[in-house]
Amino acid sequence: MGAVKTKRMPRAVREQQMLDAAVRIFGQRGYMAASMDEIAELAGVSKPLVYLYLNSKEDLFIACIRREATALTEAVRAGVRPGLPADRQLWDGLQAFFAHTAEHPDGWSVLHLQARTHGEPFAAEVAAMRAEIVAFVTRLVAVAARAAHRDPDLPEGEVAGLAEALVGAAESLAAWANVTPGVTARQAAATLMNFAWSGLGNLLSGHVWTPPA
Repeated sequence: MGAVKTKRMPRAVREQQMLDAAVRIFGQRGYMAASMDEIAELAGVSKPLVYLYLNSKEDLFIACIRREATALTEAVRAGVRPGLPADRQLWDGLQAFFAHTAEHPDGWSVLHLQARTHGEPFAAEVAAMRAEIVAFVTRLVAVAARAAHRDPDLPEGEVAGLAEALVGAAESLAAWANVTPGVTARQAAATLMNFAWSGLGNLLSGHVWTPPA
């Protein structure tokens, strides 16, 4: 009897299978501990095929970072509807962010923990994603300032600083929420919204805290 022939899988589909497996292994075991043998076994392919498609462990990890970063930024942007008040846009964006990181904990581990701690070029890939999200939040804060009709000329540096602080808080809160039982994406978003928007609301209303002399 001849060998049973199986239908050949398209390269793009096979590559996504490899990336799925790699994100899971990298996210759960870490970049250094992960092995190409494990990734190939989980993907159901041979190790030489992984190397053929993705060249090296480093290139595979970069491909994982790029895919997960793109998915996260697209999820946040898709969650925000233009034309709504700034606080509603921020709320929707936060919900989308926390929902995505909760649904893809291994991907978030790759971005937030693994890529940042293993130097270049991994950290640069995450920095590019983070810069895009910070720029997005910066625009929301600037829109809120103009909408308040109190400080339409809020200094650009201050707006950027607020956006950096908000994104940093969201990152830390997502990492905490993913390992804390019972914390939903909506609860995490509400926690940060209450923390951040109260301060932003005071700032836009002219109630600015001043350090002691």
